[in-house]
Amino acid sequence: MSDFAGFTSDLKHIAIEGVIGAGKTTLTLKLAKLLRGRAVLEKFEENPFLEKFYDDIEHYAFQTQMFFLLSRYKQQQELAQIDLFEQTVVSDYMFEKDKIFAYLNLQDDELRLYETLVGLLERTIPKPDLVVYLQCNVEHLMANIRKRGRKFERGISAEYIQGLNEAYNYFFFRYKSSPLLIVNADQIDFVNNEKDFEELASEILRPRKVAEYYNPILK
Repeated sequence: MSDFAGFTSDLKHIAIEGVIGAGKTTLTLKLAKLLRGRAVLEKFEENPFLEKFYDDIEHYAFQTQMFFLLSRYKQQQELAQIDLFEQTVVSDYMFEKDKIFAYLNLQDDELRLYETLVGLLERTIPKPDLVVYLQCNVEHLMANIRKRGRKFERGISAEYIQGLNEAYNYFFFRYKSSPLLIVNADQIDFVNNEKDFEELASEILRPRKVAEYYNPILK
């Protein structure tokens, strides 16, 4: 940990967000290690409908969505019990992003039921101290998806990622619930380049109260 000397933060809950393939989990794990904190990862592999969803989105959207909603809610309730004064928590998702997938994939009658349920659940969910949105283009996202080779992601199309990317951008360009850092992740390799990671970490941990944009090529 000596390479990370000098990195400290008053943030107690950091949420890393981005479209599938943006590098959320990798950044979460590296940042949690840096801060000697706890990484909280979305349990996507436990969703029994996910592989079927990518093969037939219309048929399996509701089942997939509801499993994720309840799984995320349960995990966030457990997170609320952690003594945040003792340990920084870095998560690879935020509860509010569940709505992005719902509005993109659900039919009108399914969406009405979803909105009733999520309205009851989200009242007890703690807000992150900071949200980091890793913004990528579709080519970058698809390349990362192919590179990691997860079986259940083989059915993901570029068209679906394009729609999801647009939905994420729409959501986060209007997001006001927590301080937000939007990162141009196409121009940084925080996975393999330690200098890039440390520069990004420094930017993440810098105090802010509003939404800001980080573009490494303009540094």
